[in-house]
Amino acid sequence: MKYDFTTLPDRRGKDAVALDGLGKIPGIAPEAPAEGFDAIPMWVADMNFVTFPRIPEAIIARAKHPAYGYFRAAEGYYDRIIDWQRKRNGTEGLLPEYIGYHNGVLGGAVSALRVLCPQGGPVLINVPAYMGFLNMLEDNGFRAVRSPMKRDESGVWRMDFDDMEEKIREYHIHAAILCAPHNPCGRVWERRELEQLMELYRRYDVYVISDEIWSDLILEGHRHIPAQSVSEDAKMRTVALYSVTKTFNLGGLDISYDIIWNPRLRDLVRAEAKRTRYNATNVLSMHALMAAYSPGGDEWVDELCCTLTGNAVYAVRFLGEHAPEIRTSLPEGTYMLFLECGEWLRKREMTLDALLRAGWKVGVAWQDGTAFGWPDSIRMNLALPYERVKEAFERLEKYVFRG
Repeated sequence: MKYDFTTLPDRRGKDAVALDGLGKIPGIAPEAPAEGFDAIPMWVADMNFVTFPRIPEAIIARAKHPAYGYFRAAEGYYDRIIDWQRKRNGTEGLLPEYIGYHNGVLGGAVSALRVLCPQGGPVLINVPAYMGFLNMLEDNGFRAVRSPMKRDESGVWRMDFDDMEEKIREYHIHAAILCAPHNPCGRVWERRELEQLMELYRRYDVYVISDEIWSDLILEGHRHIPAQSVSEDAKMRTVALYSVTKTFNLGGLDISYDIIWNPRLRDLVRAEAKRTRYNATNVLSMHALMAAYSPGGDEWVDELCCTLTGNAVYAVRFLGEHAPEIRTSLPEGTYMLFLECGEWLRKREMTLDALLRAGWKVGVAWQDGTAFGWPDSIRMNLALPYERVKEAFERLEKYVFRG
């Protein structure tokens, strides 16, 4: 490979929540490991790889100029986004005016929901669901109507369209959240699934906030289909949200953008996003995005996805051999692995908390999955060098699964 995905950067003391937050954020962070074990961070959804080299080069180059006053979008900013969307997602006809800025995907979702749904109104969301969305809905006075996903005969997570339609009708729902690819389950939705979903929303006039922040992190054998691309109607009823932060490990830089084709919806969301007067990028984040979407960035992402695919295949195979009662499936996108541990726990008369703590004690900092709206579950971040992923699972087999 041209880029290094085998070296683990030392993030200790560099403000990294994934490491420096262990044992220090009650109710959220895993406990620090016992003496004799180093921490393997597998909970926060950021990566334990250094980013695409052109990004820090661009930040440093801009930071060397000692003036950081008010600024406008640099020449080429929108062109980089348009070119990236065309190359990675096949999006044609995208114009700068269709692209809007948000400090983060959650903020963009709040701005969209405030013009699509009254305070206290119902919003359809599939569970398991990214806990950020569940918390965001509650914090902003919306009512999350949860539609549980189900596994098919091959163990693949699927949306339950019958349940979704029933809830749309029962609660008179006109706004929904789609996570594509799905966090935490790792699904990359097929075109036929998205077509069925968007046809359902067309029939009941449901508008969609489509979180596509993971759309670049697609594992081998799969392809991301933007929700807006499946029909003209889908294009007009969807607010799509993207970011470089997941793709390039830039979560601390707070930059994301929407794509809205519907002019009326676009104007409403833009006006709502401006209300706080704090929804604007900073100059260094802007240059980071431009560097990420510059030549070579796509090659870096392709190599990253190859690495993530190998890690996921190893992890799923290992669990199948050493803890077969723990139910999981091979992710198709993202770098998260979702474990259903109910059967394993029942056979051992053990609680999820005890299982989590057993892993934390030996340095495997995995995450309680109940925050994602699913009982007896764990989420694991596989975005580490392969040898560290291997070390984590070997510790689990030796100290946890054998117990």
